[in-house]
Amino acid sequence: MSAETHYLNALEALDEGDRVKALEEAKLATSLDPEHTEAWSIYVEATVPARGEQMTMLDAAQALAGVKKIVAIDPSRLDMWVRGGRLMADDLGLLHDALHWWQKCRNFTPDEATPLVEMASILADMGEYEEAQRRLESILEENMDVPTSQFTRINGLLNLVRAAALQDSKEIFRPYEKHHNGWEAIRQKMKKPPMSENFIFLMISVPLLLGVIYFSQQFAGQGWGSFCLTSLVILFIVLFSMRTAKRWFQLINRPAFNLLRAMNFEASTGHTVLQEDIRTSVLYMYIMQRKPRPWQERTLKIIDRGSGLPKNWKQRLPDFEAHLSYVEDLDEEDEDEGLRPYEEE
Repeated sequence: MSAETHYLNALEALDEGDRVKALEEAKLATSLDPEHTEAWSIYVEATVPARGEQMTMLDAAQALAGVKKIVAIDPSRLDMWVRGGRLMADDLGLLHDALHWWQKCRNFTPDEATPLVEMASILADMGEYEEAQRRLESILEENMDVPTSQFTRINGLLNLVRAAALQDSKEIFRPYEKHHNGWEAIRQKMKKPPMSENFIFLMISVPLLLGVIYFSQQFAGQGWGSFCLTSLVILFIVLFSMRTAKRWFQLINRPAFNLLRAMNFEASTGHTVLQEDIRTSVLYMYIMQRKPRPWQERTLKIIDRGSGLPKNWKQRLPDFEAHLSYVEDLDEEDEDEGLRPYEEE
């Protein structure tokens, strides 16, 4: 049978929910025609479990391999760049690899805001707030088209990184710094899970609202004027409590966020930086249980291997301006040959 026939069989099997058969047929199609992007798309879909089932590290790795094949054949597929970036960062914990992935995406989609937003989000998680701020501000400087749904995220993220970038650089927790004060803060809070924002909101708002209800009955009297005044006061208290709870949530749970950054650092680099007492703590287990299964499996393999951070280790951020020279080279080739070739690194 031809590659197209196997592809159609895979598509039919996927529609019927038979992912095993769909994967087998997709493999046959791609073996006969390695550049059959539709068959590779079925391959990616078939490796991802159905809704309600947990993905494994093997599933995520296979899906990522299929995504890489697709963008190698057709680098204009932004949807596959997005999928690959999410698999790397969210499911497998490969934050550094995801940064380089998104920068490579910019070579082919220099006018898209999505790669910049994703890079800024990853950089913020890593504590590289100034770099994250530059990526987001470049969206505005280059006047990129941004969907309304994405604009809200960009604005919120930009406010966050701007505020964080104003901190003293020594205060920003970086897991590869062994003697940072953040490690002691983690140890002080590691015996308890983080406090939820809803709980903090209730602690602030409930006493104030009870006080308003009590005093309104004593002094405000009856009538529409009293009702409107009381309603405005309650609305103000709710808004004030929400804003205060969000700020306190960040401050109270800073050790938990620092531990999360250290755990992400281990998953991303493949080297261990956490001590055994922290790794067996309540806070660590709380965070670990809420991570995707592929992330957990990779992290456990890293822990079993026990490879400590080398003394000469340096963080490898991508060249964020590399896409500019790449586009210039392509323009020159277009003039000479009228082609726009793609070579996988």
